[in-house]
Amino acid sequence: MNVSGIHHVTSMAGDPARAVRFYREVLGLRLVKRTVNFDDPGTYHLYFGDSVGSPGTALTLFPYPDGRPGRAGAGQVTGTAFRVPEGSLDYWADRLDEHGVAREQPVEAFGHRMLGFEDADGLWYELVAAGEAGDVDPWDGAVPAEHAIRGFFGVVLSLAEPGPTVEVLDRLGYERTGEDGDRTRYRVPGGEPGAVVDLRTTDVGGRMGVGCVHHVAFRTPDDDAQADWQATLREHGHHVTEVKDRQYFRSIYFREPGGVLFEIATDGPGFTRDETRESLGETLKLPPWLEEDGAAIEDALPALDVAVEQ
Repeated sequence: MNVSGIHHVTSMAGDPARAVRFYREVLGLRLVKRTVNFDDPGTYHLYFGDSVGSPGTALTLFPYPDGRPGRAGAGQVTGTAFRVPEGSLDYWADRLDEHGVAREQPVEAFGHRMLGFEDADGLWYELVAAGEAGDVDPWDGAVPAEHAIRGFFGVVLSLAEPGPTVEVLDRLGYERTGEDGDRTRYRVPGGEPGAVVDLRTTDVGGRMGVGCVHHVAFRTPDDDAQADWQATLREHGHHVTEVKDRQYFRSIYFREPGGVLFEIATDGPGFTRDETRESLGETLKLPPWLEEDGAAIEDALPALDVAVEQ
């Protein structure tokens, strides 16, 4: 039994309006859901992805306008990589320059060209030129389809001691495929998009806050498979949560030995369960248990203009 790659990556941002502008209008991802952090309803939970937020494409944000800046380091996801079509990195280098985005020069790693950059909050990203990716349907938005992001390529985990984390990745079905520079690569067979996890060793301590990845979620197809994972992980000594209903998928969580918060999420039911495909992200959506307080919740949230043609 394997997970089938990355389901979503959730990070902590600052200003929500700035985040929408960047991820939608610079990176060309669609805002597919505007809801709240179900565990902290005074905070937005914003989902970006392909045209419907397919598993393997969903970047999600908890924006805290007055949040304390974090520090990337051991026990964290310190890089999120997106897949783009071969030959697109020159386009992306020019686009990032036009928008004043801090970036590095393209480099080659593990046989692929990649381009690293960071957003205004300090979150680190990489664009990896790696061809097409499965059934990803890019949003017809700010970026031409021939250059558009095709979901995740993978993530980078920074760890003080990688050995125990390797055991967990092995249990999830990941296989070691090589080393390049300071990274060791693990890949789950058939898990596209988001098949890759790179490990990097560091002695820099991490501190969670704005500009840090909160957790990474891995894909499993349905509730039965998720229940099997829950039982298996508990049998191996992991403290796994009960199933959490996230409306658009169901989740279990555990912290792997290196300190990174892992989630295993079901593929469904998906983001069109409470909005049509055409209207995704246009209005604030709340789960049934918060609807009674919906007016008060919405009034307390920062203003967020999402009225851009999608």
